[in-house]
Amino acid sequence: MSQPRHCPAVLIAAPASGQGKTTVTAALARLHRNLGRKVRVFKCGPDFLDPMILERASGAPVYQLDLWMIGADESRRLLWEAAADADLILIEGVMGLFDGTPSSADLARHFGVPVLAVIDGTAMAQTFGALALGLAHYQRDLPFAGVLANRVGSLRHAQLLEGSLTEGLRWYGGLSRERGIELPSRHLGLVQASELNDLDARLDAAAEALGASCDAALPPPVSFAAPTPQAVAQNLAGVRIGVARDEAFAFTYGANLELLRNLGAQLQFFSPLHDHELPTVDSLYLPGGYPELHHHALAANAPMLEAIRAHHQQGKPLLAECGGMLYLLDALTDVAGERAELLGLLPGEATMQKRLAALALQAVELPEGTLRGHTYHHSLTTTALEPIALGLSPNGGRGNEAVYRLGRLTASYVHFYFPSHPEAAAALLRP
Repeated sequence: MSQPRHCPAVLIAAPASGQGKTTVTAALARLHRNLGRKVRVFKCGPDFLDPMILERASGAPVYQLDLWMIGADESRRLLWEAAADADLILIEGVMGLFDGTPSSADLARHFGVPVLAVIDGTAMAQTFGALALGLAHYQRDLPFAGVLANRVGSLRHAQLLEGSLTEGLRWYGGLSRERGIELPSRHLGLVQASELNDLDARLDAAAEALGASCDAALPPPVSFAAPTPQAVAQNLAGVRIGVARDEAFAFTYGANLELLRNLGAQLQFFSPLHDHELPTVDSLYLPGGYPELHHHALAANAPMLEAIRAHHQQGKPLLAECGGMLYLLDALTDVAGERAELLGLLPGEATMQKRLAALALQAVELPEGTLRGHTYHHSLTTTALEPIALGLSPNGGRGNEAVYRLGRLTASYVHFYFPSHPEAAAALLRP
């Protein structure tokens, strides 16, 4: 049996969303990378946008960890494999440290990874120490590394925050509130890494600022147990899968693409925005993204619309998730009331909302098997189609997302995590 592997690691968490976890995690990753260390970063829970930033910061692929959607065994495998050659493992938490079931704290405890708490120090002095103490001791068995202040106003401000810490809590430094460091966002989260022309400059500036306030010493090593070996059948051997990838469709889990390749599939990426024909493929995968920001351009690309319609009419598999599903509808209307007619393969229309419409983990029992994933969207869809299945959230959150099917076309708001049931994922895309 394989032996445990040891690697320095911390889980970056916060009291709430919006404290700057991603900025701090990215700054830490770039700081240690610039020191010549190999850094592997993971993201707690479902997210597509943060990993894009973290990949640029670390220079290595970023995968998700979660005790429910990914599962403890798969999370253990990912950590154990990363520990083989990494000098440092960083895990960015999700929401607040103790929020959700399972929470970031649950994952930290399960794998023995100490928590580095990020607290937004804006308009705060000694109360910073009270928040840090509460995070450290709210659950007595939680491994805790220390605390790092974000959005610090000055050297004097940083000294006040550090001086407020009690009971031996370690100070990991502070990151200033300079405008050139913060990462811009929009309605679904951070702006995509590919859209930020100055991203590397921002990351280097953040790393330099953080390095000036901390000693960049590595945390103590964590022992990661070896996973149980799992055989992967070549259920998609030789199958050519076209995967949409451009500014409008970019929300794909790295683990999903890795699994498809491990199942034997050949992935061919194409752009519904810019290409005028499909590659020669057996199946299509249309992931989520921002079609609402590009719906007029998508509607104007008539050759691509016809190619995807022909693919469906030939009875070939097509899987569409969230933004990919919106592309299949008759029309999509943005928040400004601008409407564009799209593929028309799924009867109905969607309208973007200014507020969040749904956010929840999902388990969906399909004819092919039960897949896990999540839903997160700002649109509402109307259709006369009856769903073949409804999602179920383990946290009881808003969700119960419908899954629709027409022939070999399967569409839903749910972003599926394929490794949660490899055979089911393969069946959705196998001719």
